[in-house]
Amino acid sequence: MDIPAFPYHIFPLGDSALTVDYGNCIDEAINREVIARFIQLRQEPLHGMIEVVPAYSSFTVYYDVFSVKKKAGSDRTAFDWMQEKVKERLAQTPDYEEETERIIHIPVCYEDEFAPDLRYLAAEKNITVDSVIQIHTSKPYKVYMLGFLPGFTYMGEVDDRIKMPRKPQPVSIAAGSVGIAGRQTGIYPLASPGGWQIIGSTPAVLFDVQKELPALLRAGDRVQFYSITSNEFYKIQNSSLPGENLGVEL
Repeated sequence: MDIPAFPYHIFPLGDSALTVDYGNCIDEAINREVIARFIQLRQEPLHGMIEVVPAYSSFTVYYDVFSVKKKAGSDRTAFDWMQEKVKERLAQTPDYEEETERIIHIPVCYEDEFAPDLRYLAAEKNITVDSVIQIHTSKPYKVYMLGFLPGFTYMGEVDDRIKMPRKPQPVSIAAGSVGIAGRQTGIYPLASPGGWQIIGSTPAVLFDVQKELPALLRAGDRVQFYSITSNEFYKIQNSSLPGENLGVEL
């Protein structure tokens, strides 16, 4: 896989992590680089590495300070040693088995009881509610990263016709709520305060601590939303395994 080179800088994050930053932006090419390096380091960990966490345009490497310091010797800090090893790895073309991109179909009910901000968004954009739904479901969205809450997905990018700023103050948001903030769309896996404009809700379970892989989605996935009725919502929600029959294309 040929991956373009992007400028980056490395800085410490506390005393046991470092971040490789490609710039504060939402860019699919840069995010591909981030995910590629995430997979590379996960499959070929550096000495002392505990975990690597990808974001939109950066990734963070967490490491065992004491283990790394033994390798670094007395003349270098753990950060200096780890930074050198990360730079060496970034100078290499990743050689790993690329993970297959998944397309996951997520049902969403856009009816009023599940969509407290949908009519407001439509009025602000001077389009119909049906148009908002059609636009939101018209294409798959890339999962750029997970964060904020366990399993919370940051996806993009929504059409300019339905992009909306966050609310000025957070409100209580139910688990499964599907929202828009700027050109991002995402799903709240758990009930939480939040400021995204809520336009629907899914009965799918996005995060389940009982599973070996608790999060349904992962960075690099593409999500295709499709509209369901409230009857279909409750049927899925009340099934023994809500969300288990989501369509997944590999």
